[in-house]
Amino acid sequence: MEPSPVEQASVELREVNDTSRNDDQPTFEAVTATSITKRHRLLIVIFIVSSNMVQMISNMVGLAAGLEISNSLGYATGPGKANWAAASYPLTQGTFVLISGRLGAVYGHRHVLIGGAVWFVICSLANGFCKTFVTFNVVRALSGIGGALIMPNAVALISTTIPPGRSRNVTLGFFGASAPIGGYLGAIWAGIFVEYVDWTWIFFGLAILGTFVFGILALLLPTDSPVDRKGTIDWIGAFLGTGGLIAFNIAWNQAPASGWETPFVSVLLVISVVMLVLFGLWGSRFSKNPIIPLGIWTAPSFTAVILVVLFSFMSNGIFLWYMVAWLQLLRGKTILQFGLEWTPFGIVATIGTFLAAWLIPRLAAQWILAIGTAAILVANLLLATMPVQQTYWAQVFPATIFMAFCPDFVYVAAQIVASNSVKRSQQGVAASLIGTLNLYGNSLGLGFAGTIETQVNKYRADQVLGYRAALYFGAGIALVATVLDSLLVRVVKDEREGWTDPADEVAIMGTGFEGGLSTATERIRR
Repeated sequence: MEPSPVEQASVELREVNDTSRNDDQPTFEAVTATSITKRHRLLIVIFIVSSNMVQMISNMVGLAAGLEISNSLGYATGPGKANWAAASYPLTQGTFVLISGRLGAVYGHRHVLIGGAVWFVICSLANGFCKTFVTFNVVRALSGIGGALIMPNAVALISTTIPPGRSRNVTLGFFGASAPIGGYLGAIWAGIFVEYVDWTWIFFGLAILGTFVFGILALLLPTDSPVDRKGTIDWIGAFLGTGGLIAFNIAWNQAPASGWETPFVSVLLVISVVMLVLFGLWGSRFSKNPIIPLGIWTAPSFTAVILVVLFSFMSNGIFLWYMVAWLQLLRGKTILQFGLEWTPFGIVATIGTFLAAWLIPRLAAQWILAIGTAAILVANLLLATMPVQQTYWAQVFPATIFMAFCPDFVYVAAQIVASNSVKRSQQGVAASLIGTLNLYGNSLGLGFAGTIETQVNKYRADQVLGYRAALYFGAGIALVATVLDSLLVRVVKDEREGWTDPADEVAIMGTGFEGGLSTATERIRR
C-alpha cells in the first residue's frame, strides 16, 4: 500500500532533518539573528553598508581622477593610453571576489571582511606615496584585493543574518544603494582634493576614512561561525581562475597602449585562455570543492544571466570612462565640475536601487534586468551621438539619468535572486560570482573599448571618432545583453517571506529555482 501524500511528505521531512543533523552546520538558518538586539543589528547594517561605500569611493576616484593622476605621473593622457588608472582597481577587485566568498565560508565572513579592510587601508595609504605610473597602478591593483574581500562577505553577513523576505530585500537595497552613492561621493572626493590640495590626498583621506569605518565595524560585528569550518579552499582552482582572468584583462587593457603586434600581449592572451580552460576542467573533473559549485550552474537560465550581467557592466564601464574623457579632455571640465554634474546619478541611482528591490516580488527578474540593460544602451547612444561642444542638459544629463538605472537594476536583481536561490553555505559564493561580473566587467570593458578606439584612430587620427566608436561598441554589447535577457532568461518572481524550511530548501536546490519553488509550495498546500 502506497503512503498518503501527507505521510510521504512527513517521511521526506524526517529524512531531510536527519541529514541536516549530521551536518556540522545547519544549511539555512540565521547565524546571529537571535543573539543580538535589533539596535545592534541596525548599527551593524549601517556600517556594513558604509564599508561598501568606502571601497566604492576608491573605485570611482580612479575613473574620475585617472587622467589627472596619469598626467601628474608623467604618462600621456587619453582613454586608449591611460586606462590603467581606471582599470587596475576593479581588475583585481572583480577577480579576487571570485574566491572571496569561499574564503569567508571556510574562515568566517567577519574575519575575511576585516582582513580585507586592513589590507585596503594599508594599500590606500601606500598609493599616496607612489611616484611613478607603474608603481601607482600596481599598488592600486593590490588595493583592489582588499575591496574584493570586503564586498561579498558583507553581502553574506547580511544574507545570513536577515531572513529572506521584505527585510532582507530592503537591506540589500540599502547595500546596493551604497555603490552609486559611493561612486558619486568618489567623484566629489577626487575633485575636492585635486582642486584644493593634491591628488595624493585622495588616498591618504581614504586610508583615514577606512580606518574609522572599518574600525567601528570590527567592534560591532559579533563572532561568527564559518558556515563550512571543515571545508577546504581549492587553491589550484583559485590560481587558475584568478590568474586566467587577470591575464585576460591585462592583455586587453595593455593592448591599446602597446599594440596587438607586441608579442607580450598575444602570449598573455593565449596563456589566459589556456588557464581558464584548465580552470573549467579542474573544477568539473578533479576538484572536490570547486570555487564555483557545479550545482549553481544547473539553475534555469543561469548561464544566460551571467552573460547579461557581464555585458551590462562592460557597457557600464565604457560609458563611465568615455564620459569622463569627453567632459575633461574635450570640454575642459575639472574633476570637481564633473563630480557636481554627476549629482543626478547619485540621486537617481539611489532611488533606482530601492525601486529595483521593490520590483523583485512584483516583476519577473528578467524584465528588471531588461530595464537595466536597455538603460545603459540608451546612455551610450546619447553620448556617442552628441556634438563635441554642447550644453550639459541636452545629452549628458539624460545619459546620466539612464545610466543610473543600469547598475541598480542589474546588480540588485541578480544579487537578490542569487541570495534567495542558493543554500546558506553558498551565500558567499553566489555573492562572489555576481560581484565578479560587476567589477571585472567594468574593467574588461575598458580594454575592449580602448582597443577599438586605437584601431579606429590608426586609419584616421580623430580623437572624437575614436570615442564615438568605443561608445557605439558599448551600446552594441548592451543590445546583445538585452536580446539575450528577453529571449533566454526566465526566472520566476520570488515571493518568499522568512527562512525556507529545510525540506523545501532541498527541493529548491535539487530541481532548480522555478521547479523547486513550485514543488515546495505544493508540499505546503498538502
